[in-house]
Amino acid sequence: MKLKKGVFLIVLLSSLSHGQAFRSFSNEFLNLGVDAAAFGMGKAVIASSGDVNSIYWNPAGLTKVDDIQGALMHAEYFQGIGKYDYAAFAKPINDVSTFAVAFIRFGVDDILNTTELIDSQGNINYDNISLFSAADYAFNVAYARRLPVQGLNLGVNTKIVHRKIGDFASSWGFGIDASLQFQTETEWRFGVMVRDITTTFNAWTIDQEEFDKIQNAIPGENQEAPETLELTKPKVQFGVAKSFVAFRDFNILTEIDLNMRFSETNDIISSSALSIDPGVGLQFDYLKMAYLRVGVNNFQYFTDFEGNRSSSVEPNFGVGFRYKGIQLDYALANIGAASGTLYSNIFSIKVDISYFR
Repeated sequence: MKLKKGVFLIVLLSSLSHGQAFRSFSNEFLNLGVDAAAFGMGKAVIASSGDVNSIYWNPAGLTKVDDIQGALMHAEYFQGIGKYDYAAFAKPINDVSTFAVAFIRFGVDDILNTTELIDSQGNINYDNISLFSAADYAFNVAYARRLPVQGLNLGVNTKIVHRKIGDFASSWGFGIDASLQFQTETEWRFGVMVRDITTTFNAWTIDQEEFDKIQNAIPGENQEAPETLELTKPKVQFGVAKSFVAFRDFNILTEIDLNMRFSETNDIISSSALSIDPGVGLQFDYLKMAYLRVGVNNFQYFTDFEGNRSSSVEPNFGVGFRYKGIQLDYALANIGAASGTLYSNIFSIKVDISYFR
């Protein structure tokens, strides 16, 4: 596993070197998602999100938080190489507004640093191998408010982003998200989330001494210093949801989301100006105590080694249980991913203090 991590250094710095300052894919760890319940629904929760986790999905949904709420989540990717952790806290300010904070970390630890494995005499010295981490951090602060229009809510999320690749490079960034949610008397819900509305930036600092050590490691690669300013294009997410009683104590929530990027991607709906990735989620619950969730997302085209083009989709599955103010959720995500990435087990917990007062 450590040998796999050893290739991350050149890959990471190479990606900085060859990317443009204005990028379609930047700060991608902020697009992974949070909350096992949302993963179980294929991340289709933009319109229906209404708890502490709304700070990520749609800050306008924070207005539905009636008392102090907290949430934790842990997930692992790439056979446990990547660790993904999230914590959030929300508290109403008054009857019409809510405040929330969240912390996210995605990191790969214990990466082999082999830049000094071979000395100037051509000798291999394994004692010169050291370990480092490549980690991304985000600290979010959100504010939500009920608007004078019945059922219409507004949310704003500011985020500070810190990314660090050992002693080789690090960056600080800042951005703002904005969102709306609207709910009708007939339980129709609509949501829109504009991520990076201010074109979130990252200002990189490159350690020149460390960069010089790998500048000629691969012929034709890493010959120029990486870009030091990285801008993230805005993204728009739109969702429509409907909840209704199935029979007696059983309820159903359905939602369809459209995740839009202003660039050409492998999404099933794509052009040079706009790409759209749909997401569909379905949740069954019994008395708001036991939950069963299914969802599909990541509708993509991919090309195999023989040049054949095919389409793929990722199904997701989740369960949850709530007792009084504690809710535990589990999701099995990335099932059958076209990229070959193994599925991910995601666990999260949410605590609502109102049940303990």
